[in-house]
Amino acid sequence: MNLWSAILVGFKEIWAHKFRSLLTMLGIILGVSSLVAMSALVKGMEVGAKEALVAIGGLRKIRVEPQDVPIQQWHLKDQAVGVTINDVYALEASAPLVAKSSPEMRLFGATATRKGKSFRPWICSGVWPVAVEMYEHVIQHGRMFNELDDEMARNVCVIGTGVRDELFGSPEELGEDLNPVGQTLNLNGQPFTIVGMFEHYESEQERKERELARLRPKQAATGPKRSRGWSGRGGSFAFRMKNNTLYMPLNTVWMKFRAAGAAISGGGNQSATAVANAVIVPDPRLSVLEVKVTDVDHLNVALQQIRNVLMATHKGIEDFSFRTQEEWAENIDTFIHNARMSGGIIAGISLLVGGIGIMNIMLASISERVREIGIRKAVGAAPGDVFIQILVESVVVAVLGGLVGLIASYGLVRLIVSFSPADNAPIITVFAMAVAFVFSVCVGVAAGLFPAFKAARLDPIEALRYE
Repeated sequence: MNLWSAILVGFKEIWAHKFRSLLTMLGIILGVSSLVAMSALVKGMEVGAKEALVAIGGLRKIRVEPQDVPIQQWHLKDQAVGVTINDVYALEASAPLVAKSSPEMRLFGATATRKGKSFRPWICSGVWPVAVEMYEHVIQHGRMFNELDDEMARNVCVIGTGVRDELFGSPEELGEDLNPVGQTLNLNGQPFTIVGMFEHYESEQERKERELARLRPKQAATGPKRSRGWSGRGGSFAFRMKNNTLYMPLNTVWMKFRAAGAAISGGGNQSATAVANAVIVPDPRLSVLEVKVTDVDHLNVALQQIRNVLMATHKGIEDFSFRTQEEWAENIDTFIHNARMSGGIIAGISLLVGGIGIMNIMLASISERVREIGIRKAVGAAPGDVFIQILVESVVVAVLGGLVGLIASYGLVRLIVSFSPADNAPIITVFAMAVAFVFSVCVGVAAGLFPAFKAARLDPIEALRYE
């Protein structure tokens, strides 16, 4: 018997016992579909996490933050200057592995208001224009403020779509995509002109959901007007943070907000005349200094280079620290690896159970066909021919179960998403489908070996006497 004939016999055997064959294949179908679905869900989470990592600058970005003077240098803490703009100039002059530097002065708790509406941006900072490149921002309307705006300390700002939505109204509320460039808002009581707005940042899943929502009929809101919170908008934290950003020139924050704070704090025990005549020096310290290196492969060398420069400018006082995105990237890799391992083990157990079912059914099939096997051996069939026939029948069951499982995996993914929507859509990959299918075939081969050996070793005389 050639291989093709053995395959045809396998199909006939399956067709002769349809219900039993379906139950046999059920374990393989569930195992393959669960393996593909698990891989799709994990792939979606991986893509979403890496999108967020790229959105905040990627692995090339290093954050220099001020910190308390180490205990061994407490006797020098009065000389600590903190992270200042001088550090930026020093890095640009003496750190060749630094590609870009972006100083930042943050206004914590700043409130933006307009026509009775108020909102506290998640990030409200004075920055240099290079911050657009540092944080991977894209200007959708207007422009980014320039060096002249910074030098003149002008009251101009660039906002994210989240700030626009809160102060001017969202496109869903207004029925159009409002361009706020040229409009004015108040920031802690000071008027600012909006010169630009960033594009709306969202994950691929959010974009698809938003486009789908446009096609659905709008439902009237019930009950009093209220905020539904961030969970109703979905998406990752990184995208929401970028959408709720308000940037203004660094000198504007330094001269108009820091100077005002210094005047208030300096006038506690002094007369109004003394305060008016005093020369108010705003706090020159930066909230944070963002640095982007030329190559992520030279990250450790760049960190050492930056540290050497800062130790020189800080006169040997280590009142600064570094923060990179390496831990975030490592956490992503660890989470994805653990998710794949746990899901793969569960799916593998399901396939193993399916293989046991195939072995059980093949043993039962041999018991039913003992006389048939005896007759075939009596008329000249070699043990190898019987072995191959039984093994091929087992593989045919596994292959059919694997193919049906691949088709069922699409439905299983849609079912999981409908019951438990995720921020990132599952992504079914060809590699995952190939691995699941090959695994199912291997299970079929392994499950058929023992029954095939048993059938091949049957004695023809005893088989012919079998009742």
